[in-house]
Amino acid sequence: MVSGQTRRSIPRVGGCVHDEIKPNWLSEIVRRFSVFVFTVNGWTAVQENPPPRKAVIIAAPHTSNWDFLYFFGLINKLKIRSYWIGKDTLFKPPWGDMMRRLGGIPVNRSKSQNMVDAMVREFNRRDDFLLTIPPEGTRGSVKEWRTGFYYIALKAKVPLIIGLMDYSKRTGGLGPSFMPSGDYKADMQKLSDFYHSVTPKYPDKAMRDIVSTEPGGIGEADGQGEGR
Repeated sequence: MVSGQTRRSIPRVGGCVHDEIKPNWLSEIVRRFSVFVFTVNGWTAVQENPPPRKAVIIAAPHTSNWDFLYFFGLINKLKIRSYWIGKDTLFKPPWGDMMRRLGGIPVNRSKSQNMVDAMVREFNRRDDFLLTIPPEGTRGSVKEWRTGFYYIALKAKVPLIIGLMDYSKRTGGLGPSFMPSGDYKADMQKLSDFYHSVTPKYPDKAMRDIVSTEPGGIGEADGQGEGR
């Protein structure tokens, strides 16, 4: 984390620069409000183990814009400082500064070919870095997961933590973690076995055949469309 009022740029991510900014009083209010929303809506936070200092957190399944709000509340309820990736349009004035203070890293989707390497560099240069990524990359129905989350963890040599929002049980949490083996389909089978029993807000939009996913782009926060 950055002390005082220091702001410094980190490498370009898909054509954008992420400025690491220390949280302020307003961002802390937003964090506390997210915990309030999480709790008042009847959600329970669970955590299998305290997270390591560095890891990629998988935020799935992602079928609704509510997922982001509840998952953000979950992370803050667990008192975890996590970063997340969002499209660059979310970081324009007047909200861009706040998004960064809340852990957001802007990405230009049209220039994401260097995303994996940029994030790996971030892992390599930091002592603490928890990066949350929704593999679907959008709240809409998708045919395949974007696999950047996997290759970031593989190249950075950090574990994958299975995150979840189970709407049938009103339970959000951080489940098991494992080191990516390099055998993509075998590791996806582990995720498939876990998520098979997790109910998303809109089950008809959820991708169930995770194992057949072929390597693709990086997942990122969507933020488009109506609040679903």
